Amino acid sequence: MKPTPDRLKVVIVDHTAELGGAEVALLRLLRALDDTIVDVRVVLFSDGPLADALREANVPVRVLPLDADVTGVDRATAGRASLANVRRGLRLVPFVVSLVRLLRATRPDLVVTTSLKSDLVGGLAARLARKRLVWHLHDRIADDYLPGVLVRLMRTASVRMPRLVIANSQATAATVPADCLVVPPPIDGDWVLDAEAVAARPVPGDSPVVGLVGRISPTKGQSEFVRAAAQVAVTHPTAVFRIIGAPLFGSEDYAEQVRAEQQAAQDDGALAPGQVEWIGFVTDPRAQIDALDVLVHASPVPEPFGQVVVEAMVRGVPVVATRAGGAVEIVTGDDGDDELGVLVTPGDADALAQAITGVLDDYPKARARAEAARTSAATRFDPTDTAARVSEAWYRVVLGQTGSMRTDRAAG
Repeated sequence: MKPTPDRLKVVIVDHTAELGGAEVALLRLLRALDDTIVDVRVVLFSDGPLADALREANVPVRVLPLDADVTGVDRATAGRASLANVRRGLRLVPFVVSLVRLLRATRPDLVVTTSLKSDLVGGLAARLARKRLVWHLHDRIADDYLPGVLVRLMRTASVRMPRLVIANSQATAATVPADCLVVPPPIDGDWVLDAEAVAARPVPGDSPVVGLVGRISPTKGQSEFVRAAAQVAVTHPTAVFRIIGAPLFGSEDYAEQVRAEQQAAQDDGALAPGQVEWIGFVTDPRAQIDALDVLVHASPVPEPFGQVVVEAMVRGVPVVATRAGGAVEIVTGDDGDDELGVLVTPGDADALAQAITGVLDDYPKARARAEAARTSAATRFDPTDTAARVSEAWYRVVLGQTGSMRTDRAAG
């Protein structure tokens, strides 16, 4: 057996410095890791909020700049056969060479990549530098989420490039042919409210607040949320609807589409002016979540996980979520039959409206369900447990023991 490193040296590679869901999950994991057994440093392809948060957490971070035209390209554009993408590929060559040099100079025991672009670019550099590689997968590799050419590329690479794939949910694991170890992202311990704090929260008044938290994107369902709001307002005309988040990764046109739908609903008299409030991006959404009477997860396509659902649960806020992807695992618990929230058909604004109205009409029942959800989520997404499982997996990769590790076989 190979000797176990006294302190595992890990380089984590991410292409973006924006604070998306995967990046928040990374921050929470790094804060929970035992730094006496794991020495982690992070390489980013740009500077920004994630780099600042890592520095604040005393995690060494190195920014290796990559052309913004490459890092900022969206999934749909990246999947097209175009001259622009050929040019982007050529610009990657010197960058990969620089990353290989950095990895060789750093001499890590393990390289971990945490985004689709870093899986491919960082994964290639890790292989060229002859470093063990783990993918920490936060995206479903499926045709309803990515262009077909990227799906085929990622699925092939998942088998050939990394020694292990860690997936954030069973829903994500089921989209790749590689064996996956499923480890859901953790929630920071200071997010979890105690039962007394939740019980002290007042019941909704005449103006209940219903909100959707997340970056503004077609995959998050702000359009469905606004259409549902117009229906909920029929029976709850003084309800307030909040969109908390900002467009990222080229979704500005979608944000304008949602605003146009809101304006059309106001013109028709279905919504009052200002009844839908646009809050924008907030670094720490706890105060915004605490102010909600219902949190809505409205993604019309299956999401890899659904981190905001966990965040609402540990704050004791009733949840309405779409019945697809990782959100189902969160809301139904480990045994798959808990009722920790209300699930609706993805993309169905009518069903979404009915579920929100049902929660508001019988809030005591919703509150009891939310308390069960708070207790469950605090246990299932405990950061200490997550950090222990991930660090053990890393050690086993270094020791060449992935064959003995419990994995969850992907189904497709």
